[in-house]
Amino acid sequence: MEYRKNDRDQISSNRQATGKGKTVLEPFLLFLRLGLTSFGGPIAHLGYFRQEFVERRKWLTEEAFVDLVALCQFLPGPTSSQVSYSIGMTRGGIPGAIAAWGAFTLPSAIIMLLAAYGIRWVGQQQGASWLHGLKVVAVAVVAQAVWSMATKLCTDRTRITFAFAAAVIILLTNNAWMQVLTIALGAVAGSKLIHAESATETAEPFARFPSRFQSVIALALFAVGLLLLPILAAGKRDGWLPLFDSFYRSGSLVFGGGHVVLPLLQAEVVPKGWEDNNTFLAGYGIAQALPGPLFSFAAYLGAAKNGYPSGWLAGLWCLFAILLPPILLVTGLLPLWSRLRASSSAQAVLAGANATVVGILLAALYQPIWTSAIDSAKSLALALLLFAGLQFWKIAPWILVLIGGVVGGFFL
Repeated sequence: MEYRKNDRDQISSNRQATGKGKTVLEPFLLFLRLGLTSFGGPIAHLGYFRQEFVERRKWLTEEAFVDLVALCQFLPGPTSSQVSYSIGMTRGGIPGAIAAWGAFTLPSAIIMLLAAYGIRWVGQQQGASWLHGLKVVAVAVVAQAVWSMATKLCTDRTRITFAFAAAVIILLTNNAWMQVLTIALGAVAGSKLIHAESATETAEPFARFPSRFQSVIALALFAVGLLLLPILAAGKRDGWLPLFDSFYRSGSLVFGGGHVVLPLLQAEVVPKGWEDNNTFLAGYGIAQALPGPLFSFAAYLGAAKNGYPSGWLAGLWCLFAILLPPILLVTGLLPLWSRLRASSSAQAVLAGANATVVGILLAALYQPIWTSAIDSAKSLALALLLFAGLQFWKIAPWILVLIGGVVGGFFL
C-alpha cells in the first residue's frame, strides 16, 4: 500500500510540475515519437505505452494503466489509439487527449496517403506481380489473426458455435449490414448462453478523467452519428456524406482489433465501386509494415478511391470518420467503467460479440482475401511460409511485407 501511495504522490507532483503550456505539447511530442517507432501491432503498442508512461515517466500507476487497457479492449475500435487518447487525457484533459491521439496516428496516416498514390502509379506501370505478393501477405496476416483470436476468444463449444454460425451467415449473405446484425445477434446470444465472470476489483479505484457533462455529450454525439448519418446518406451513392457514414459505421462496430475492420470496410467500399479488390488488398498488405494503428488503412482507402471525392483530403476525411466513434465511446464510458467491469452480464455480452467477430474474420479470410490472392500452388506456398513466419517464428510484419512484395514481383 505504501508503494501505491508513493506512486500516486509522484504522479500528482508530476502533474503539478507540468506547466499549462506543456499539457498539449508534451503528449503530442511523446506520442509522435511512438507513432514513428511503434511497430508490431496493438499488443506491442501497449507494451511501449507501459514502458514509457508507467515505468519511465510514472504518469499512471500499474493499476490505472491496466484498467485503461481493459476498457479500450471492451469497446469497439482500435485499442492502442484509444489508450493513447486516454493517456493524453490524464495529462491535458480533452485537448491533451486529442493531441496524443492525433500524434500517434499521424505518421502511419501520412505513409498510407503516399502509398495510395504509389499504388496508382504502380498499377499504371504494370506492377501486377508486386501487388499480387502484397495480397498474399494479407492472406497470411488475416489467417494468423483468426488463429490467435480463436484461441483466446473461442474457448468453449458455445463460443466456437457462435464463430462458425457467424462465418456461415456472412459467407451466404456478404453485406455490411448483415455483419452488423450478426455481431448484435452474437452479443444478445452471449448474454443468454455464455457464463462470464466479472473482473475483480482493484485496490485502487479507476480514475474518472472526463466530466459528467463531457461524457454525456460524447455518448449523445456517438448515438446521433450512428442513427442519423445513414438516414442523411440514404439514396446517395457517392459524395462526402456517404463516405463519412460508411467509415463512421465501420469504426462504431469493430470489436476485436484492427484486423476485424477488413471485412467491414471491404463490404462498404468494393461493392460500391469506390475501390477494386486488388487495390483494397494491396493497401491492406502495405499497412502491415507500418508503425502506429492499423486503422490508418482508412486514409489509404479515401485517397485511392474512385470517383469524387478522392485524394489526400478524402483520405483524412475517412480516417477521421473511422476513428471518431471509438474516441467518443472512450470519453463517454470512462466514468462508468468501474460498473461495467464488475458486471458479469456486460462481460457475457462482450464474449458473445467477440466470438462472432472471429467467425466474420474467418469468412473474410475466404472471401475476398483467399479467392483473389491464392490462384496457384506458388501463391499458396508463399502464404504458408509467411504465415509460419508470423505465427511461429515471430518475424516482424514489415519484413514479411517486403518479402511478399519481392517474391511476388519475381515469381508470381
